[in-house]
Amino acid sequence: MDTCRVPANASKCSVNMECFMVLSTQAQKISIGILCGLFGTMCVFENSLVLYLIFSSPGIRKKPSYLFIGSLALADILASIIFVCSFVNFHVFNGAAFSKEVFLLQLGGVNTSFSASLSSLLLTALDRYISISRPSEYKLLMTRKRAWTALAVLWVTCATIASLPLLGWNCCVLDSVCSELFPFVDDNYESGWLCFVMVLLGCIVYAYGHVLWRARQHVAYMEKHQAQVGKQNTRMRMDVMLAKTLAMVLAVLILCWSPVLGLMIYSIFARLSDHLRKVFAFCSTLCLLNSMVNPIIYALRSKELFSSLRRVLSHFRKQLKVTEESPEAESTHKSSVIET
Repeated sequence: MDTCRVPANASKCSVNMECFMVLSTQAQKISIGILCGLFGTMCVFENSLVLYLIFSSPGIRKKPSYLFIGSLALADILASIIFVCSFVNFHVFNGAAFSKEVFLLQLGGVNTSFSASLSSLLLTALDRYISISRPSEYKLLMTRKRAWTALAVLWVTCATIASLPLLGWNCCVLDSVCSELFPFVDDNYESGWLCFVMVLLGCIVYAYGHVLWRARQHVAYMEKHQAQVGKQNTRMRMDVMLAKTLAMVLAVLILCWSPVLGLMIYSIFARLSDHLRKVFAFCSTLCLLNSMVNPIIYALRSKELFSSLRRVLSHFRKQLKVTEESPEAESTHKSSVIET
């Protein structure tokens, strides 16, 4: 009898942690290690660059839209670091020499970060909806104080929901049915977290449906009144561009998260085979890919961030040029002293 398989109605709290280490061959472990290392490193670098570009530019960091994008970048950085470290240690190096509390703490960190990433995207959707539907009242409705308050509520809510298993909502304390995908996690908690994520996704899609509809109306308006050029038209073009940019971010999010969420939903209603659990492990790396692609979209689509990036690169090139020329200047100075 397979010791990793227990009756569907029984608690799995006593099951060995090795039962959740689904990568059976060295090739699978190497592949996961390479994917996590590559995606994680690029994600941290790119999102750190986005944060630097936002908060090093006074004109950009004052705008609520970019505060929400900054929150998204921060969440992706934390998710990448915590996810890669815990995921690789568990599945690649088979590190199970930690307590239930430590494991749930790591899982809570991953859930907090990914939930905050999704919630930040929801705030950007609402921000774009207000900006493009009520442009004359936008600055009054979306102030920096309200933006920071919304971000604080967002992070506290995500952290609270993610910490529930650590605080006692787990199958060991409740002696309930555990998840097939995550050790110690109560099956009902996993269902609740999935509902929370699906509600967030539904709200984002609903908000962007209105945003893109209004953006299409604005595009038609601008095409009809091409002769009218002014501040309002410029602002309208920027709103439409940013709305399309964040729509691309949403499309990438859905493509990368659909396999993971689909398998998690399937695990609630049916038993997962070993093959599907391996598929879930590999699909989990798509979440890192999503976090890695987002900053690239910003750089290609946002003129303000792209201009800030060009300024940073230009300054870096000047500093590098000065550094390269300084030894030559010093050498010239020394030779002239010797001749004298």
